Amino acid sequence: MAENTAQDNTKSRYDILQNDKGDILIIIQQRHGGAENPLFVYDGSQYALLYRSHESTVYFDDIAEGARLPLKSVTQLQIVEISEDEVIREYKVPVRIVKDVKALMD
Repeated sequence: MAENTAQDNTKSRYDILQNDKGDILIIIQQRHGGAENPLFVYDGSQYALLYRSHESTVYFDDIAEGARLPLKSVTQLQIVEISEDEVIREYKVPVRIVKDVKALMD
């Protein structure tokens, strides 16, 4: 579906994929520590936040236009963290739709 950049102290790549059933998978670079009660926060714009844990938040910017409606229409998605081409961890994340993600990023 889309390939963009995300920020978590350093720039990294991410991919957003959707299967025929409408399920969404987001592939990101490995982050330090596991995900504890993760939450994906989105408002339908080019920005989103993935709260992995109290200490780790991933900032998504420049989400492609074609990925916005599908992201806004799901209640959960799958996150896959990779290092080089190896899958390090996978986890399901609930999606919370908010009015303005950008306000949460400041």
